[in-house]
Amino acid sequence: MQVRRYETGDEQGWVRCRVLSFLDTAYFDDVLRAKPVYERPSVELVAEIDGAIAGVIDVELDTEPSEVASDPDRIGGAIWTIAVHPDHRRKGVGGALLAAAVEVSRAQGATFLEAWTRDDPWVRAWYEDTGFSIADRYLHVYLGETEAAGVLRAPTSLSVVTAFAHADHLEALPKAPRRVHECVRYVLPM
Repeated sequence: MQVRRYETGDEQGWVRCRVLSFLDTAYFDDVLRAKPVYERPSVELVAEIDGAIAGVIDVELDTEPSEVASDPDRIGGAIWTIAVHPDHRRKGVGGALLAAAVEVSRAQGATFLEAWTRDDPWVRAWYEDTGFSIADRYLHVYLGETEAAGVLRAPTSLSVVTAFAHADHLEALPKAPRRVHECVRYVLPM
């Protein structure tokens, strides 16, 4: 395995790796068709095995506190993507990518990294096993047509078919939604 900086020719492999790695997680519908371009300094790395992209990590860094990451007093970085191709899980790819991203982020002045994830137990276990701790949480709530109709109102020229919302708790909704994910922010001090 080789961990190296992302190059523009890696985009198709980056997208494929991310899509395939998300399919069996609570983020299965978070599909990107192109790799994001970041406004601020970033750490963009890939892990390559036998000439193919086996994992990716993208970290966008603060230049001032709280530009990207959530701490108003410290410079940090937000992990926007960390993904390991399903064929290469449990081989140390994620850990190698994280270690390299920590080293580069620290060299650029970051004092912590943060990442958001949903409620996949194996994903949360990985974050906790690599030194992250929970800093914040809320609910991602998906409302289908019948669920949204009782909660959301639209102008007469529009009808709400589905909705994606954030909530602190579900008691305020008239009907329990079928799809709810707890979203957790993890922080890794460096």
